[in-house]
Amino acid sequence: MEYGTFVTEIQRRLDLTDQGEAVRAIRATLTTLGERLQPEEANDLAGPLPMEIDRFLREAESGQRFSFEEYLDRVGEIEGTDSPTASRYAQHVMAVVSEVVPSGELKQVRSQLPSDFDQLFELVDEGVFEG
Repeated sequence: MEYGTFVTEIQRRLDLTDQGEAVRAIRATLTTLGERLQPEEANDLAGPLPMEIDRFLREAESGQRFSFEEYLDRVGEIEGTDSPTASRYAQHVMAVVSEVVPSGELKQVRSQLPSDFDQLFELVDEGVFEG
């Protein structure tokens, strides 16, 4: 998937008024996820993504340990939103990521995360890829 298509899809699913908001949601979700993953796993997840997006994972200070609640706080701070909105945005970003990244790679990412992060993949698990 090309960068423009990726961003437009996030904008559409989240019903955002402009692409800047969509990019901010993508950056917040992936940078913070990259901080939680080990460096090798962040790089592997980044591989299939458009280069304008993969850098959010690759440039994160990887290997940090924090809960899903802290993840949402960090995402919300970057986005300028509350935790419920940050959660919704992050779930939709991960749903689009799951359409680009091979399922085996997504499983490896999930295996590195504690079970409270399962919430991040709710839309992926439900197969909900539209709106």
